[in-house]
Amino acid sequence: MRAPDFWQSPPERPGMKARMLAPLGALYAQATRQRVSKPAEFKADVPVLCIGNLNAGGTGKTPTTIALLQRLQARGIEAHVVTRGYGGSLDGPIQVDERSHKAAETGDEPLLLAAFAPTWVAKNRQAGAALAQKNGAQIILMDDGFQNPSLHKDASIIVVDAQRGFGNGRCIPAGPLREPVATGLARADLVLSIGSEAAQSTFSKTWGSQIALPHAKAKLTPLQTGMDWTGTPFLAFAGIGYPEKFFQTLRGLGATLLQTHALDDHQPLTSSLLTRLDADAQRLGAQLVTTEKDAVRLPPNFRYRVLTVPVRLELADWAPIDALLERLLPKENAPD
Repeated sequence: MRAPDFWQSPPERPGMKARMLAPLGALYAQATRQRVSKPAEFKADVPVLCIGNLNAGGTGKTPTTIALLQRLQARGIEAHVVTRGYGGSLDGPIQVDERSHKAAETGDEPLLLAAFAPTWVAKNRQAGAALAQKNGAQIILMDDGFQNPSLHKDASIIVVDAQRGFGNGRCIPAGPLREPVATGLARADLVLSIGSEAAQSTFSKTWGSQIALPHAKAKLTPLQTGMDWTGTPFLAFAGIGYPEKFFQTLRGLGATLLQTHALDDHQPLTSSLLTRLDADAQRLGAQLVTTEKDAVRLPPNFRYRVLTVPVRLELADWAPIDALLERLLPKENAPD
């Protein structure tokens, strides 16, 4: 389901629809406040770092989790991921095997994360955390679940898309938020905004006065694969939180996009949809291209038809995050 445009209205001018829906947003915020006030059902023996958000939809949590995994692994720290597995049929807890599991079973993000570190799908997050620590985790990265109180969090990072920020500052359905900004940030330890320098500037002007936490900034950078993106016309499709970000990335690489298809986040790639995309690409003389997250949902007999653009999180300054990790980890495992 696509987010309505009025969710991105300026906070000082939310618009008529947002004002009309404000009472429902207040009820949503109250329900979230009651839920997160419950005591945690389980506290792991190892630190749990939550990578969450205040917005509904994608903000960059998966590339953030991958970057943190690689940062920890470079220091010899065994990090595991515990995730709900949105859209998957497995309740778990079960360790994801990227070679045998399918996205329909685990969800697309866990399948992608499993290529980087042991990843546990668990609708019951405390059961997933228990298995992770039993299997050698020195730290658990909790993918999403900032508003889920069942598993004790030792620290939380709020990930936000710098361009969109916190939208109009209202809660669902009046805006994009799961809880008010001030309420959510009061429980967090660090804000990570992701976007270009221009987007970061906009974010700071709009929301900087409300952020008293350490604030790290990052951008998503395509991996250099040797692909010449300028010589081929493309048909691009993406089922992520904000598909236009992917299309902008392709254009930034010099790609000519003859057609773009913005799908819903986690939208199933059915045979009828793929047949239609393939037919459109052949008609246009274009090459199909999609995101890493979408690619794991492609059936094996179709993957060879589609190019993928892997992106990684790039931080100019790791100091705020390293300081957080140093606080969580024993001194012998803390970042240098």
